[in-house]
Amino acid sequence: MSSLLDPELQRKIDHPRIVRDDPSFAVGKMAAFQYFSVGVFLFLIAGFWQLQVQQPEVYSEQAERNRVKQFPIPAPRGRILDRDGRVIVDDHSSWAVMLTRESFKEEHLPAIAEGLHLDLEELQAKVAKYRRRPTYQPIIIKEELTPADLAFVEAHHDPEFFPELELFHDQPRLYPQNGMGAHWIGYTGEISEAELDSAEFAKYNPGAVIGKFGIERQYNDVLMGTDGERQVEVDNRGTARKVLQTTEAIPGKNLQLTIDLDLQVVADLVMEGKKGALVALDPRNGEILAMASRPTFDPNKFTARIKSSDLKELTSDPGMPFLNRAIQSQLAPGSTFKPIMALTALETGIIDPEWTVHCAGGASFYGQYHHCWKPSGHGSMNLLSGLINSCDVYFYTVGDRLGIENIAHYAELAGLGRRTGVDLPGEAPGVVPSPQRKIRLSREKWYAGETISVAIGQGDLQVSPLQLASAIGGLARGGVSYTPHLLRALTPTEKPRKWGIKPDNVERIKDAMLATINIGTGYVARLPGIEVCGKTGSAQTASDAYMKAHHLDTNAWFVAFAPKDDPQIVIAALWEGAGHGPEAGQLLRDVMKAYFDKQARLKQGAAVHLPNSLFNSLSPPTSQP
Repeated sequence: MSSLLDPELQRKIDHPRIVRDDPSFAVGKMAAFQYFSVGVFLFLIAGFWQLQVQQPEVYSEQAERNRVKQFPIPAPRGRILDRDGRVIVDDHSSWAVMLTRESFKEEHLPAIAEGLHLDLEELQAKVAKYRRRPTYQPIIIKEELTPADLAFVEAHHDPEFFPELELFHDQPRLYPQNGMGAHWIGYTGEISEAELDSAEFAKYNPGAVIGKFGIERQYNDVLMGTDGERQVEVDNRGTARKVLQTTEAIPGKNLQLTIDLDLQVVADLVMEGKKGALVALDPRNGEILAMASRPTFDPNKFTARIKSSDLKELTSDPGMPFLNRAIQSQLAPGSTFKPIMALTALETGIIDPEWTVHCAGGASFYGQYHHCWKPSGHGSMNLLSGLINSCDVYFYTVGDRLGIENIAHYAELAGLGRRTGVDLPGEAPGVVPSPQRKIRLSREKWYAGETISVAIGQGDLQVSPLQLASAIGGLARGGVSYTPHLLRALTPTEKPRKWGIKPDNVERIKDAMLATINIGTGYVARLPGIEVCGKTGSAQTASDAYMKAHHLDTNAWFVAFAPKDDPQIVIAALWEGAGHGPEAGQLLRDVMKAYFDKQARLKQGAAVHLPNSLFNSLSPPTSQP
């Protein structure tokens, strides 16, 4: 079969030596080599152009990092001060250690973890988070170093051991001991990946320490300073030779709060070992004087990046130590709601102050019998005696006459059922039941029988201690409310919210609350020489049958203000599972005593702070109602 190729081409295929000997083949090889040389030259020229003309700063910076290291100088956060300028939260000097990733080796991690008493898996996970970040960003692996930690780093910071270990001065937070004020103070921590992706923290860099909770988070931008940097020239072994440049850190600004440290100490002492909360505020301007919640936690554990085991223990604690019960509890207020009920009845004209109800220990409404807290009954009750004795039957009847719409209107007017606007994250709104709310949530109509429970502060009604304090404080000031707040401003700009209620009705309720403290159920909170007005409350958390079956007791509430004619302080106390309102009254009385003792000392020109003897004199009265 004849070939289809050109005879000359076929001959070269059959005899390759002929190709190699052909002069044209040699010329082709020469041309190919020349093209290759030109290509290499152009590649080098292009690289030189990019290096010297297009991006000289990028490559210069990379080259510089081969001999220059950057060490952070953490900026101290601003201090947190009480209303008198006393320090509540401060920074302190300590040592921390970081990994410089230019000289980091993965195989060193087990030995480093062992030497610094770190969890290896946690350390590896932290290093893994930085893999996609620039290598010049160091990894802080431990703060608050012990003498043993320092000795380990100094002994092993050597090119032959762990050249990636570097010490630096740190300024972590120093919080009050025993968890005092922990829920409103909060704590700081390293910014998380999720926070970096949020708009709130978009301006911060990985590794930044930010406020995570409480005031630390609410005013993070004020408290947080600007970190500095120290540039050091190193040799080829990573040893520092000289400091090239130092950019000093800019400290954060101090934050002065409305908190009175003397009252705060007393509030935390009286709440020790209990489950509940106490809030004291000035109803004249909304300034929070003290806020305590128990169980609590130690924020100092978070300053050195809390161990996962410690965090797990806290989050799994059934006492929920992270819950700020002062602003996040949503519980029935019991009889502490009755002053709002009395105001509603008077303002709507449903009753007059002398209108009476006979209490025989209970009454039937809509086919269901409702007990009074006093099985033998109270007899004939009017508005004054009904509040003094906290008669349930009286307020069942008042509530039935009012209807849920009127009750909901005045409860919301007092500020219940919505967030107070306090400058703390995570506040709960509470609940004021109404027909509209029930239809919206459960697609069911409201039944008149449900109003009976709401009338004594039960049913679906839910408040926080701060909401209750704010509502009763507003009532005490004649229907004028201010937003509760912790930041102390030199010139308040907020206008008060006015309820538009009648002064005569306010005075009647204040008279009844004064009598409640002196001759009624609130006797435990009486203070000699001071006109304290208040109301007790006991609130169930479930049905009678359920609580008996599970051996649960009612929550004890107490709310009070003083003095009667010019209220300066209002306090709400919640003691979960304590039984009856007077139990919470003991807690409230001690804080109120501390307040007026301090005012008396100030009038005498004495020192601002209270004497230590005060804290040894807090004891229940010898007689209780």
